[in-house]
Amino acid sequence: MNSKKITTLALTYCAICIVINVVLGTVVSKLQIPLIFLDTIGTIFAAVVLGPWLGATVGLLTNVITGIMTNPKDIPFALVSIAIGLIVGYIAKRWKFNLKTAIITGLILSVVAPLIGTPIAVWIYGGLTGGGTDFIFMWLVNSGSKIFTAAFIPRVAGNIIDKVVSAVFVSVLISRFPSDMMNRIKQTSAAE
Repeated sequence: MNSKKITTLALTYCAICIVINVVLGTVVSKLQIPLIFLDTIGTIFAAVVLGPWLGATVGLLTNVITGIMTNPKDIPFALVSIAIGLIVGYIAKRWKFNLKTAIITGLILSVVAPLIGTPIAVWIYGGLTGGGTDFIFMWLVNSGSKIFTAAFIPRVAGNIIDKVVSAVFVSVLISRFPSDMMNRIKQTSAAE
């Protein structure tokens, strides 16, 4: 990444994306809405528009900031957010991020994110994270499932909804942006 090509405009969009992640993620967490997180919309937007590395940076900084604000044990989940930024960014570089690409990307993320996040959740929290999917986890554990399986299954279920909705939302948002503004934003991160 050539830092000389990253402009103030790109950094401003990164900051806005981080705020979107923090605000939406906090609201959904406080409301205990099951099967949805909405904490990666800014990461997905940054990855599509600014590229994989700035998308990954938005994801990383989101987790660090929310970890400092709420619970430092959440900072290791930054690995999930970094992966989301990189995956979405490289997909968007290869294919137009239209509705079809967004749905496919959301489905890919719905498996990849839990593959990375489940071991972290089991290691740090014993599988429980205080989220809306914990009741499914407890039911599976009480039914005899191993902890990893019991933690993984509800995360995939939640992520299918969350990541597809988030990716589709970003796709629709991008399609509604004026083309001259979108071109200007994309030029700010030509180093990607």
